[in-house]
Amino acid sequence: MPDSQLLGILIAPMVAGVLLFRLYTVLGRRTGHKPQNQAQAPNALAPARTDNRLAPVGDKPVAVGGLFDIQLADPNFETNNFLKGARSAYELILKSFAAGDRTALKPLLSDEVYAAFDAEITARGGAAADESLAGITDARIAHATLTGKLAEITVAFRAQFLKGDVQRDVNDVWTFARTLGAAPDWALVATQGDLP
Repeated sequence: MPDSQLLGILIAPMVAGVLLFRLYTVLGRRTGHKPQNQAQAPNALAPARTDNRLAPVGDKPVAVGGLFDIQLADPNFETNNFLKGARSAYELILKSFAAGDRTALKPLLSDEVYAAFDAEITARGGAAADESLAGITDARIAHATLTGKLAEITVAFRAQFLKGDVQRDVNDVWTFARTLGAAPDWALVATQGDLP
Protein backbone atom coordinates (compact mmCIF):
# COMPACT_ATOMS: atom_id res chain seq x y z
CA MET A 1 0.00 0.00 0.00
CA PRO A 2 2.72 2.55 0.84
CA ASP A 3 4.46 1.74 -2.49
CA SER A 4 1.34 2.66 -4.49
CA GLN A 5 1.05 5.97 -2.63
CA LEU A 6 4.68 6.76 -3.35
CA LEU A 7 4.16 5.86 -7.00
CA GLY A 8 1.12 8.16 -7.14
CA ILE A 9 3.13 11.00 -5.58
CA LEU A 10 5.86 10.57 -8.20
CA ILE A 11 3.54 10.27 -11.21
CA ALA A 12 1.32 13.28 -10.37
CA PRO A 13 4.12 15.92 -10.76
CA MET A 14 5.31 14.31 -13.98
CA VAL A 15 1.80 14.46 -15.48
CA ALA A 16 1.42 18.05 -14.29
CA GLY A 17 4.79 18.95 -15.85
CA VAL A 18 3.82 17.46 -19.21
CA LEU A 19 0.47 19.29 -19.17
CA LEU A 20 2.12 22.61 -18.27
CA PHE A 21 4.68 22.18 -21.05
CA ARG A 22 1.93 21.44 -23.59
CA LEU A 23 -0.02 24.51 -22.44
CA TYR A 24 3.13 26.62 -22.73
CA THR A 25 3.73 25.50 -26.32
CA VAL A 26 0.12 26.12 -27.37
CA LEU A 27 -0.94 29.27 -25.52
CA GLY A 28 0.07 32.62 -26.90
CA ARG A 29 0.24 31.63 -30.54
CA ARG A 30 -1.23 34.20 -32.88
CA THR A 31 -3.82 33.00 -35.35
CA GLY A 32 -6.26 34.89 -37.51
CA HIS A 33 -6.42 38.65 -37.66
CA LYS A 34 -5.94 41.08 -34.85
CA PRO A 35 -8.64 43.71 -34.26
CA GLN A 36 -8.00 47.05 -35.95
CA ASN A 37 -8.49 49.09 -32.77
CA GLN A 38 -5.85 47.17 -30.80
CA ALA A 39 -3.11 49.48 -29.55
CA GLN A 40 0.22 49.04 -31.31
CA ALA A 41 2.36 50.76 -28.67
CA PRO A 42 4.45 48.52 -26.43
CA ASN A 43 3.65 48.51 -22.74
CA ALA A 44 5.93 51.18 -21.30
CA LEU A 45 5.42 49.83 -17.77
CA ALA A 46 6.65 46.33 -18.59
CA PRO A 47 10.27 45.94 -17.45
CA ALA A 48 12.79 44.69 -19.99
CA ARG A 49 14.17 41.27 -19.09
CA THR A 50 17.43 39.81 -20.19
CA ASP A 51 16.65 36.21 -19.37
CA ASN A 52 19.09 34.06 -21.28
CA ARG A 53 17.85 30.61 -20.26
CA LEU A 54 17.73 28.20 -23.15
CA ALA A 55 14.66 26.11 -23.78
CA PRO A 56 13.81 23.84 -26.69
CA VAL A 57 11.54 25.20 -29.39
CA GLY A 58 11.19 22.45 -31.96
CA ASP A 59 14.68 21.05 -32.29
CA LYS A 60 16.46 24.39 -31.82
CA PRO A 61 17.35 26.04 -28.51
CA VAL A 62 16.43 29.71 -28.19
CA ALA A 63 16.68 32.39 -25.55
CA VAL A 64 13.06 32.26 -24.46
CA GLY A 65 12.97 35.29 -22.15
CA GLY A 66 14.46 37.73 -24.64
CA LEU A 67 12.27 36.54 -27.51
CA PHE A 68 9.18 36.75 -25.33
CA ASP A 69 10.04 40.35 -24.40
CA ILE A 70 10.54 41.27 -28.06
CA GLN A 71 7.21 39.67 -29.01
CA LEU A 72 5.43 41.60 -26.25
CA ALA A 73 6.96 44.89 -27.40
CA ASP A 74 6.39 44.21 -31.11
CA PRO A 75 3.21 42.22 -31.85
CA ASN A 76 4.30 41.81 -35.49
CA PHE A 77 7.54 40.01 -34.58
CA GLU A 78 7.57 36.32 -35.50
CA THR A 79 10.58 34.12 -34.83
CA ASN A 80 10.31 32.07 -38.03
CA ASN A 81 10.05 35.19 -40.21
CA PHE A 82 13.03 36.71 -38.41
CA LEU A 83 15.12 33.58 -39.05
CA LYS A 84 14.18 33.59 -42.74
CA GLY A 85 15.21 37.24 -42.95
CA ALA A 86 18.46 36.55 -41.07
CA ARG A 87 19.34 33.76 -43.50
CA SER A 88 18.64 36.08 -46.46
CA ALA A 89 20.68 38.86 -44.86
CA TYR A 90 23.58 36.45 -44.22
CA GLU A 91 23.63 35.44 -47.88
CA LEU A 92 23.22 39.00 -49.19
CA ILE A 93 25.89 40.45 -46.89
CA LEU A 94 28.44 37.74 -47.70
CA LYS A 95 27.79 37.90 -51.45
CA SER A 96 27.99 41.71 -51.42
CA PHE A 97 31.20 41.52 -49.37
CA ALA A 98 32.72 38.97 -51.75
CA ALA A 99 31.86 41.21 -54.71
CA GLY A 100 33.14 44.34 -52.93
CA ASP A 101 29.70 45.98 -53.25
CA ARG A 102 29.86 48.67 -50.56
CA THR A 103 26.57 50.24 -51.71
CA ALA A 104 24.65 47.04 -50.97
CA LEU A 105 26.44 46.54 -47.63
CA LYS A 106 25.97 50.02 -46.14
CA PRO A 107 22.23 49.82 -45.23
CA LEU A 108 22.57 46.29 -43.80
CA LEU A 109 25.38 46.98 -41.32
CA SER A 110 25.98 49.17 -38.30
CA ASP A 111 28.67 51.83 -38.80
CA GLU A 112 31.23 49.81 -36.82
CA VAL A 113 30.64 46.58 -38.75
CA TYR A 114 30.58 48.46 -42.06
CA ALA A 115 33.98 50.01 -41.24
CA ALA A 116 35.44 46.51 -40.63
CA PHE A 117 33.96 45.11 -43.87
CA ASP A 118 35.11 48.19 -45.80
CA ALA A 119 38.65 47.80 -44.45
CA GLU A 120 38.74 44.17 -45.62
CA ILE A 121 37.48 45.11 -49.09
CA THR A 122 40.13 47.85 -49.27
CA ALA A 123 42.86 45.44 -48.07
CA ARG A 124 42.18 43.10 -51.00
CA GLY A 125 42.35 46.04 -53.40
CA GLY A 126 38.64 46.02 -54.23
CA ALA A 127 39.04 42.66 -56.01
CA ALA A 128 36.42 39.97 -55.55
CA ALA A 129 37.04 37.53 -52.71
CA ASP A 130 38.61 34.20 -53.66
CA GLU A 131 36.11 32.29 -51.47
CA SER A 132 32.33 32.28 -51.92
CA LEU A 133 29.29 31.16 -49.95
CA ALA A 134 28.03 27.80 -51.21
CA GLY A 135 25.06 27.55 -48.85
CA ILE A 136 23.71 27.74 -45.32
CA THR A 137 23.30 24.38 -43.58
CA ASP A 138 21.78 25.68 -40.31
CA ALA A 139 20.66 28.89 -38.63
CA ARG A 140 19.37 29.11 -35.06
CA ILE A 141 18.69 31.85 -32.56
CA ALA A 142 21.29 31.59 -29.81
CA HIS A 143 20.50 34.68 -27.74
CA ALA A 144 17.91 37.47 -27.58
CA THR A 145 17.56 40.56 -25.42
CA LEU A 146 15.39 43.65 -25.20
CA THR A 147 16.92 46.68 -23.49
CA GLY A 148 14.47 49.56 -23.50
CA LYS A 149 13.39 49.59 -27.13
CA LEU A 150 16.61 48.09 -28.50
CA ALA A 151 16.10 44.47 -29.55
CA GLU A 152 19.17 42.33 -30.21
CA ILE A 153 19.06 38.78 -31.54
CA THR A 154 22.14 36.62 -32.03
CA VAL A 155 22.00 33.94 -34.71
CA ALA A 156 24.42 31.02 -35.03
CA PHE A 157 24.97 30.11 -38.68
CA ARG A 158 26.58 27.00 -40.11
CA ALA A 159 27.57 27.47 -43.73
CA GLN A 160 29.72 26.04 -46.47
CA PHE A 161 32.21 28.08 -48.49
CA LEU A 162 34.00 27.23 -51.71
CA LYS A 163 37.51 28.23 -52.73
CA GLY A 164 38.08 26.69 -56.11
CA ASP A 165 37.11 23.05 -55.66
CA VAL A 166 37.78 23.03 -51.92
CA GLN A 167 34.76 23.23 -49.62
CA ARG A 168 35.06 24.54 -46.08
CA ASP A 169 32.51 24.43 -43.23
CA VAL A 170 32.18 27.67 -41.26
CA ASN A 171 30.42 28.56 -38.00
CA ASP A 172 29.49 32.23 -37.66
CA VAL A 173 27.68 34.04 -34.86
CA TRP A 174 26.04 37.28 -35.97
CA THR A 175 24.06 39.74 -33.86
CA PHE A 176 21.27 41.77 -35.43
CA ALA A 177 19.69 44.81 -33.75
CA ARG A 178 16.67 47.00 -34.27
CA THR A 179 15.10 49.87 -32.33
CA LEU A 180 11.46 48.83 -32.00
CA GLY A 181 9.02 51.44 -33.28
CA ALA A 182 11.77 53.43 -35.02
CA ALA A 183 13.98 51.36 -37.30
CA PRO A 184 12.07 49.35 -39.90
CA ASP A 185 14.87 46.86 -40.58
CA TRP A 186 17.34 44.83 -38.57
CA ALA A 187 21.04 45.71 -38.97
CA LEU A 188 24.09 43.53 -38.38
CA VAL A 189 25.85 44.99 -35.32
CA ALA A 190 28.39 42.30 -34.42
CA THR A 191 30.09 39.26 -35.94
CA GLN A 192 32.02 36.47 -34.33
CA GLY A 193 33.92 33.57 -35.89
CA ASP A 194 33.69 29.88 -35.23
CA LEU A 195 31.55 28.57 -32.40
CA PRO A 196 33.43 26.91 -29.52
